[in-house]
Amino acid sequence: MSNSQQDELQKYLEEKAKQEQESEQQPKLKSAYETCVLAESAKIHELIAEAQKEGGERLQDDE
Repeated sequence: MSNSQQDELQKYLEEKAKQEQESEQQPKLKSAYETCVLAESAKIHELIAEAQKEGGERLQDDE
């Protein structure tokens, strides 16, 4: 391999590494499915918290 080919290869590898590092730093976009699942999960956790709160209030009322 000649010196110029080695230089070109080195530049290419450095550029490739730079691109990979930049892409890792960018926030990854969630798919529509993942977004939907996360939203539904949040709703479920809210409903559970409300139910537990209401259940606690009922226990206090019974005492």
